[in-house]
Amino acid sequence: MYIKRHAEATVSKLSKMFGAVLVTGPRQVGKTTMLKKAAANAAYVTLDDPLLLAAAVEQSGTFFKDNPPPVFIDEIQYAPKLFPQMKMIIDSEKKKGLFFMSGSQQFHMMKNVSESLAGRLGLLTLLGLSMREKRDVDFTDPFLPTIDYFSAYSQKVKNLSYDDVWYNIHRGSMPELYANSDFDWQMFYGAYVRTYIERDIRELTQVSDELKFINFMTVAASRIGQLLNLASLARDVGISQPTAERWMSILTTSGIVYLLKPYSANIAKRTVKTPKLYFTDTGLAAYLTKWNTPEVLKSGAMAGAFFENFVISEILKSYYNKGILEPPLYFYRDKNMNEVDLLIEDGGIIHPLEMKKHADPKKDDIAVFSVLDRIPSVKRGPGGVICMYDNLVTIKNNDRVIPVKYL
Repeated sequence: MYIKRHAEATVSKLSKMFGAVLVTGPRQVGKTTMLKKAAANAAYVTLDDPLLLAAAVEQSGTFFKDNPPPVFIDEIQYAPKLFPQMKMIIDSEKKKGLFFMSGSQQFHMMKNVSESLAGRLGLLTLLGLSMREKRDVDFTDPFLPTIDYFSAYSQKVKNLSYDDVWYNIHRGSMPELYANSDFDWQMFYGAYVRTYIERDIRELTQVSDELKFINFMTVAASRIGQLLNLASLARDVGISQPTAERWMSILTTSGIVYLLKPYSANIAKRTVKTPKLYFTDTGLAAYLTKWNTPEVLKSGAMAGAFFENFVISEILKSYYNKGILEPPLYFYRDKNMNEVDLLIEDGGIIHPLEMKKHADPKKDDIAVFSVLDRIPSVKRGPGGVICMYDNLVTIKNNDRVIPVKYL
């Protein structure tokens, strides 16, 4: 069963603008399947094939004579020597959409990409299925809590029950797990972690102690929604802080972890500079932290953190699927411990958002927004509280109660 991906239209658009298109993202989120659909006219080559990989690495100069464009190269991170060859072909043929690539590392960590293909490469980050994609909602605008956004979405929005939300938070966003409801959740994520360690970690980064790395992932998953504290992570796992920094970099570049940056446009000298930690897939985080059913998760001590992580990842997908590589997403926290869960910046205007897992929102939920109103350089637009309430209603001035179904 193929689930239509909202990023397909973005790939098509990029292929008309650039000689090459690269889709990156975590393992098993559907990059290959989506690109085969979006680049149906391109021949398919996977560098998981050892013979093709050997040819790409050892005979990069002749690789594209055997595999002429348009061509889709899967797992491109294993053969960075192909990038200069692509550059020469793009420059000589002067055509768009010659090369399509996928990789499970973010592009800026792949050797030679930025130098070889500068100005010739369209980039896209793909995460797991969004709730819009799962529910076949034909709406692709990036999330923004404005009247225009809600007016447009209200024509397409579909209801989403409380139990469905928690089922999806727990089940995660991997297409294969969604398409096969009979697949065992624990077995799937157990195999996922093993594949991730064996391929991305062992082959690309030479982590020597794999058990400690899994422990590191687990401790990180137990801290979703919290400020990143590498010293504490290192202490809990029994590794040095430089190792913790390197391992966190691996988790972010392979798309497992997303670090939400603090908002700082010189708006206040007293804001916190440390990012907040989230997983891009809540199912993986639940597996690592042993919340084994939706029922125990929604009533457990981490329920609020998981709901917040779910909202952040859904909003993130809405920007990534449109080809926005650096979504304008931040959080606010000052030295007085005033915190706003999420700020979205749009055209110099800041939209503040709180996330609450309850279904009875109150004005108190957005009281902290007044802190932003006291900062002279901040121009604040409408915001709200994203929660389990059923209806979109105004809670105060331009701020609204925003049901999860509007993400």
